[in-house]
Amino acid sequence: MGARLAVRDVSLHFGGVRVLEDVSFTVESGQIFGLVGPNGAGKTSLFNCVSGHYRPSAGSITIDDVEVVGSSPATLARQGLARTFQHPALQLRETVLENVLLGAHTRLPGGPVEWSLRLPRTVRAEKALRQEALDLLDRNGLGWAAKMRADELSHGLHKGIELCRALLTHPGLLLLDEPAAGLPHAEVEQLIETVRRVRDEDITVVIVEHNMGLISALTDRVVVLDHGRKLMEGSAAEAQADPRVIEAYIGKDAVDDAA
Repeated sequence: MGARLAVRDVSLHFGGVRVLEDVSFTVESGQIFGLVGPNGAGKTSLFNCVSGHYRPSAGSITIDDVEVVGSSPATLARQGLARTFQHPALQLRETVLENVLLGAHTRLPGGPVEWSLRLPRTVRAEKALRQEALDLLDRNGLGWAAKMRADELSHGLHKGIELCRALLTHPGLLLLDEPAAGLPHAEVEQLIETVRRVRDEDITVVIVEHNMGLISALTDRVVVLDHGRKLMEGSAAEAQADPRVIEAYIGKDAVDDAA
């Protein structure tokens, strides 16, 4: 079942720099939720707080009513959180299949000692995960590239590989950080289909994205951030029509000139 995410009064300060200030919102189980705003609004920093890469200076973050502030990224991965990054972190000299399988370590039985001994249940689990990874690549149009090295493929395909790796963990909550950045129109359309299918598999999805066409096509609700603060929450259409959001994106002078 998709996880429920609640962010309550989250602030993040680096010295005297206030990156986030009192941000709150809730993502219900099974939603596709958008986190949007101009560059520097704090979107990726908030993702880093949710995924355990940053510890907030104040506030609470719960997943299915369990407090996760202070948990490590590895702990959160075991608890069903997966994420992608603006710039995919792949092992470029490894194959596509090997990169996807890097997401499977949380699902292997036992621990490092048992893995090194190659006990029967470990071998069976590895075989099953390998087949599952191949199936994921096929469903996302990347089966043809399974045996190719990652450095032989484009940036857009790297994003697809990273998404498959995240899905192999069987997450309840999936964070996508600018998944459409740099993708041509045809691949954006494929991404929209993929994210819808992910939601239909009962995975809650939160997307940071500048592509408002994708946000409009996918999301149930959005939160708009500006300078680390929550500017508004509502539908994508409401966000695009909100004068405060328009001002945040194009500047007050431009709004005044257009009036």
